[in-house]
Amino acid sequence: MPQEQAWSLCMRHRLKNSAFSWWFGNYCVISQPKYEIATMNIAIFVSGGGTNCENLIKYFTDSESVHCALVVSNKPDAYALVRAERLGVPTAVTPKTDLNNPDVMMPLLQKYDIGFIVLAGWLPLIPDFLIDAYPHKIINLHPALLPKFGGKGMWGHHVHEAVKAAGETETGMTVHWVTPVCDAGEIIAQFRVALSPDDTVEDIAEKEHQLEMQHFPKVIEEILS
Repeated sequence: MPQEQAWSLCMRHRLKNSAFSWWFGNYCVISQPKYEIATMNIAIFVSGGGTNCENLIKYFTDSESVHCALVVSNKPDAYALVRAERLGVPTAVTPKTDLNNPDVMMPLLQKYDIGFIVLAGWLPLIPDFLIDAYPHKIINLHPALLPKFGGKGMWGHHVHEAVKAAGETETGMTVHWVTPVCDAGEIIAQFRVALSPDDTVEDIAEKEHQLEMQHFPKVIEEILS
C-alpha cells in the first residue's frame, strides 16, 4: 500500500478509535490506549443473617468494577458479620448512637473509600447526613412490591404475613433509592412471582427470597456499570 493511503487509513483509525499511532518504515503501528477501570467500593448495611450480604460478596469477588469493601451492622450479634469475616470483608458495628453521629460514620466510610451504600436487610432509618453525603448513592432492598406493604413496621416476616393476609396473587422485591422517608424513594427495579392460595407465609417468604438471590446483585451491577 502506498504510504499516502496508509497514512490516511492510519489517521482515520486514530481519530475514530482514539488510538495512538506511529510510523515504522512504511507501516503505521496503532496502539490502543489502556484505561484503568475505576473500582467502586461499596458498603453493605445489614441487620440480620446476611444471606443477601454473602450473595453480594461472592457475586462481586472477581469484579473489576465493584468491590465489597465493608459490611456494617447495627447489631453486634448479626450473623452477617460472621459471613463477611469468613469471606475476608472488613466489618463494623454501629449501634444507634454511632449511626446517628457524623463524627463516627463519615470517618468509617472514608477509611474504606466507600462510594456507594447498599441496604440489604437493614432496619434503622438512615440519618439525613448520610443521605446528604451520598446523594443518589444509597439503595434499599424491600421484600414486597412497593408502594404496597411498605413503611414503618413493614420488614421481614411482617411483610410476608401482610401479603398473605391480603390474599395477594403475587409478591416480589423492590430496589429503590433511599430518602429520609421510609420506603418512599424512587423505584429502580421490581421483580414479581406468582402466589398460590395454598402458599403459607413461609412459602411466600421463600419465593420472594429467591428473587433477591437472583436479581439483587445484577441490579447493583447495572446501576454501577
